Amino acid sequence: MAKKSVSKEIKARTTGDERDEVISSTTAEIEKKFGAGAIMRLGEGGPAFDIQAIPTGSLALDAALGIGGVPRGRIV
Repeated sequence: MAKKSVSKEIKARTTGDERDEVISSTTAEIEKKFGAGAIMRLGEGGPAFDIQAIPTGSLALDAALGIGGVPRGRIV
Protein backbone atom coordinates (compact mmCIF):
# COMPACT_ATOMS: atom_id res chain seq x y z
CA MET A 1 0.00 0.00 0.00
CA ALA A 2 1.33 3.43 -0.90
CA LYS A 3 2.10 5.93 1.83
CA LYS A 4 0.79 9.45 1.70
CA SER A 5 3.51 12.02 1.25
CA VAL A 6 3.47 14.92 3.61
CA SER A 7 4.56 18.26 2.21
CA LYS A 8 6.24 20.61 4.60
CA GLU A 9 6.54 24.30 4.14
CA ILE A 10 9.99 25.69 4.81
CA LYS A 11 9.92 29.22 6.11
CA ALA A 12 12.68 31.73 5.65
CA ARG A 13 14.74 32.04 8.79
CA THR A 14 15.65 35.65 8.25
CA THR A 15 13.76 38.70 7.14
CA GLY A 16 14.83 40.84 4.20
CA ASP A 17 16.61 43.36 6.45
CA GLU A 18 18.52 40.64 8.29
CA ARG A 19 19.49 39.07 4.98
CA ASP A 20 20.83 42.36 3.63
CA GLU A 21 22.77 42.93 6.85
CA VAL A 22 24.38 39.48 6.66
CA ILE A 23 25.28 39.96 2.99
CA SER A 24 26.79 43.40 3.69
CA SER A 25 28.89 42.14 6.60
CA THR A 26 30.08 39.13 4.61
CA THR A 27 30.99 41.33 1.64
CA ALA A 28 32.92 43.69 3.94
CA GLU A 29 34.79 40.76 5.47
CA ILE A 30 35.77 39.39 2.05
CA GLU A 31 36.91 42.84 0.88
CA LYS A 32 38.98 43.23 4.05
CA LYS A 33 40.67 39.87 3.48
CA PHE A 34 41.13 39.97 -0.31
CA GLY A 35 40.99 43.69 -1.15
CA ALA A 36 38.48 46.04 -2.72
CA GLY A 37 36.81 44.72 -5.85
CA ALA A 38 37.24 41.07 -4.88
CA ILE A 39 33.47 40.68 -4.64
CA MET A 40 30.48 42.69 -5.77
CA ARG A 41 26.73 42.28 -6.06
CA LEU A 42 25.25 41.96 -9.52
CA GLY A 43 23.49 45.08 -10.70
CA GLU A 44 24.87 47.22 -7.88
CA GLY A 45 26.23 50.52 -9.08
CA GLY A 46 27.30 50.87 -12.67
CA PRO A 47 30.34 49.91 -14.65
CA ALA A 48 33.54 50.58 -12.69
CA PHE A 49 35.33 51.73 -15.83
CA ASP A 50 34.36 53.33 -19.12
CA ILE A 51 35.00 50.28 -21.30
CA GLN A 52 33.52 49.75 -24.74
CA ALA A 53 31.73 46.43 -25.00
CA ILE A 54 30.41 44.13 -27.69
CA PRO A 55 26.93 42.83 -26.72
CA THR A 56 26.61 39.05 -26.57
CA GLY A 57 22.92 38.98 -27.45
CA SER A 58 22.05 37.54 -24.05
CA LEU A 59 20.74 40.21 -21.69
CA ALA A 60 21.44 38.07 -18.63
CA LEU A 61 25.06 37.45 -19.66
CA ASP A 62 25.60 41.12 -20.52
CA ALA A 63 24.29 42.11 -17.08
CA ALA A 64 26.46 39.51 -15.35
CA LEU A 65 29.56 40.75 -17.16
CA GLY A 66 28.81 44.17 -15.73
CA ILE A 67 29.69 46.31 -18.75
CA GLY A 68 26.99 45.24 -21.15
CA GLY A 69 28.92 42.63 -23.08
CA VAL A 70 32.41 41.38 -23.86
CA PRO A 71 35.10 44.07 -23.47
CA ARG A 72 36.25 45.42 -26.82
CA GLY A 73 40.00 45.10 -27.51
CA ARG A 74 40.73 42.69 -24.67
CA ILE A 75 41.49 39.00 -24.65
CA VAL A 76 38.73 37.06 -22.89
